[in-house]
Amino acid sequence: MFDRASLNVSAVHYDDEPTRRLASATALSCIVHPRNPHAPSAHIHISWTELRDGSGYWRMMADLNPSTPNDAHTERFTAALRAAAPRVFEEAQAEGDRYFEIPALGRKRGVSHFYLEGYGTDDFGEDAALARRVGESATAEYCELVREAIAAHPAPSEADRQRQLAYHTLYLFQVLTLDRGTTSGLLVHDQNDVGILGSLPSHVDRRLLASWEPRMQAPQDALLREILHVLPDTSPCPVEDETRKVLAQVVREHYRAHPEALALQAAGSVIPPTVSNHLA
Repeated sequence: MFDRASLNVSAVHYDDEPTRRLASATALSCIVHPRNPHAPSAHIHISWTELRDGSGYWRMMADLNPSTPNDAHTERFTAALRAAAPRVFEEAQAEGDRYFEIPALGRKRGVSHFYLEGYGTDDFGEDAALARRVGESATAEYCELVREAIAAHPAPSEADRQRQLAYHTLYLFQVLTLDRGTTSGLLVHDQNDVGILGSLPSHVDRRLLASWEPRMQAPQDALLREILHVLPDTSPCPVEDETRKVLAQVVREHYRAHPEALALQAAGSVIPPTVSNHLA
């Protein structure tokens, strides 16, 4: 059933680094790329970050990523999120559309986006309940969409698989060159590189990826060149654990050499104040 699936649970504490603003960061995330190209990929992330002064904020994300879009599936996934978070849905949808924009390609990653960054009210219990509803609703609806897609399309065509390969290439491109959460995780420590890059699909189209370099601004064009340098020179190009370890180091070294490039990362209207601390 799976091309690649990753479930990450992390709890990072900074008790021995009192100069950091961060006290702890606890996260649960799931990324699924089904093997059947008619079944959409999905990304769901819920995290709580606590600062040294005792304050904190939530990060909630859920996005549907089909290689072959299905309007009915998009509507159902979106409706599930709206029902889970009616008061903040419009804001979360707008923030998600902004976060998953890929400026160099003039398109977005995914078709339905929910994204709240730096979220919190005076009622921690209600905020935690909201996070649970978003995660559980997105998960339940996604599972139904995958079941239906596989049942309806048991024998995908070669054209279907080529569209999936192209979309998986776009997914890797967005994660490695734009995704602020991924970059932040890689910069804060090197103890879970394979897990942090667990969102990468199993294969990509190396030639398609290389064709996007002229569209990128400096220094991100250099980052893409380094990514291409360490990817296997085959077609389709596999992305295995050892490659993910090397890719993690490429991203880490790039932002250490070009901290100003963090400003080019994906962002909604709220940027966590702790991201830049990862370079300290």
